[in-house]
Amino acid sequence: MAGFRSLARQVRDPRCEPALRRYALRKCLERFAPYGHRATWHHLCERHRFGPDDRDADPARLVAALEELEDARAVWLAYERRVAERRRREKHLGVRRPSAVDDWHRRTWGGNGVAPCADPQVHPQAALGEVLRRLIAGLESGPGSRCPVCGGTRFGWLPGASGHPRCGPLCTRCGVVVPVQALTDEVLAAARRQHAPGGGVRALAAVG
Repeated sequence: MAGFRSLARQVRDPRCEPALRRYALRKCLERFAPYGHRATWHHLCERHRFGPDDRDADPARLVAALEELEDARAVWLAYERRVAERRRREKHLGVRRPSAVDDWHRRTWGGNGVAPCADPQVHPQAALGEVLRRLIAGLESGPGSRCPVCGGTRFGWLPGASGHPRCGPLCTRCGVVVPVQALTDEVLAAARRQHAPGGGVRALAAVG
C-alpha cells in the first residue's frame, strides 16, 4: 500500500494523466484527512476550484490542493512529536497518567478526522493548516467558551458513542465537532441541550 509521500509524488508527476493524479490526491486522504475523507475532499475541491468528480482537473490545481494538505499534515506531525516528547519527560518524572487532552490525542493519532465535520459540505473556510493551528492552540490554552477554530459561540450536541471524535459539541458556525477538552463545562452543558439527531449542523443552525 502506497504511503502519503509516494502518493504525493504521483500527484506532482507530469508524466501521469490528470485522472491518475486526481486519484492519487484522493488516496492521500486515506492517509490524512483532518475533516474526515468526504469533508476534506469537498473542502479541497472548493478552495482550489475543481469538481469532486472531475477526472480532467487542471494539474496545477491538484498540486495546489496537495500543498495545502501537506502543510496541514506538517502541522499535525509537529504536534504529535511535541506530545510524544512531553510524555517521555513526564514519564521520566513519574507522571504516568495522561491528561484529558492526551486522551483526545490518543484517539486522533495520525490526524484522520482530527477536526471532524458532521456534514461533508459544511466545514471551515480557512486553509487546513491554519485550522489545525487554531485547534491545537485552543487545546493547549485550556477550556474556553468559543470554538477554537472559528470563534463561534453556538454549539449543539452530536450524539454517538462516548469518546468517539465524531460525538460531542458541534459548532454551528464552522461545522467542526470540537474536542470537549477545548470547552468549559458550562458550554458543554448548554450544547447537550441542543441535539442534532438527524440533521447535523444545518439542522442545528436552523434552530436559531
